Amino acid sequence: MTSDQRLRQSRLVFYEEDISRIDKVLSEFLRLSGAKCALLVDKEGHLVTKQGEVKTLNMDTISALVAGSFAATKEMAKLLGEEHFSALFHQGERDNIQLSLVGDRTLLTILFDDRTTVGMVRLYANEACKKLVNIFSDSERRMKEEGPRELDLGKGYGNSAKDKLDNLFQ
Repeated sequence: MTSDQRLRQSRLVFYEEDISRIDKVLSEFLRLSGAKCALLVDKEGHLVTKQGEVKTLNMDTISALVAGSFAATKEMAKLLGEEHFSALFHQGERDNIQLSLVGDRTLLTILFDDRTTVGMVRLYANEACKKLVNIFSDSERRMKEEGPRELDLGKGYGNSAKDKLDNLFQ
């Protein structure tokens, strides 16, 4: 297998219908748990999607830090003889964060305050994770059956990109 094929297989690909289904799960989770915000972040630190109150937060920074925190904790788990920890909890004076591993490639990141409890968040996070894993399985199955979709970048995109590259390297 070439490195290009391995890269394609290792990348997470979500289509519009996948994101729509994921957003519905996250919205339902927020409604049931009373949490402020739910993010789905890949293990490389890229934000997949978000729901809830996120006005003042830098999502790119939080996503990167969440992935780094989970990676560090995975190494601690290995030192203790565990493969990984499936959930992490960070408690602050006002705000808290729970991180839950979803499948093997994404993290459900939940921001909540004293309007809810850790127990409510954990209960509904477990249910949300199961639903998300099902969505991921459906998506992977569809990818295997249909193959990757071609991107429709519009007429003239290729020529425009070629012209810009020619100008850049002349």
